[in-house]
Amino acid sequence: MNLETWLAFLVAAILISASPGAGAIACMTTGMRHGYRLGVWNILGMQIGIGLQLAVVGVGLGAVLATSTFAFNVLKWLGVAYLAWLGWRAWNTPAVPVSVDRTALPAVTRSELFVQGFLVNATNPKATVFFLAVLPQFIDAARSLLAQYLVVVATLSVIDTVVMSGYTLFAAKVLSLLRAPRQMRLMNRLFGGLFIGAAALLASFKRAA
Repeated sequence: MNLETWLAFLVAAILISASPGAGAIACMTTGMRHGYRLGVWNILGMQIGIGLQLAVVGVGLGAVLATSTFAFNVLKWLGVAYLAWLGWRAWNTPAVPVSVDRTALPAVTRSELFVQGFLVNATNPKATVFFLAVLPQFIDAARSLLAQYLVVVATLSVIDTVVMSGYTLFAAKVLSLLRAPRQMRLMNRLFGGLFIGAAALLASFKRAA
């Protein structure tokens, strides 16, 4: 991958990461409820999920998802169910002012946040189909494919980590200042509704004919 191609992919990576979606919602929810330090584990899981998506595309399994209705639907509905569950959980989170007392919230571990981030990205067939459509434009078949895919993974992971860190920090520093139970209840239901909305959008996504 030459410099000109890499710069073009860099722009694409920034646009992909900055686009609001389930990942941004997960980061803001985690940042608001658990702070940035724990939120880092959610971000790390998301990067592993991206790496898996790119690996699937790189070895050709993405083509199976793009052409097999059954495989596509299995992954899609797993993603829908998981996002809907995250929405239900956020909606029913206690209306606790997290800047005052995070201990009153349900306990969460680093591994749970890591798995959450991983599943948000790994169970999204839209990402697989998108990468399958976009990546070939930046890959030179005459050069080492492994080296190019490693550059793609590294670039997208770094950009996505920076962007998702921004979402998490914003929520941790700004949204966590909400103190009134009514404010927190509205915020929890907003995030719950956004997750459920993301699930509905994923459910409506159809494999291209």
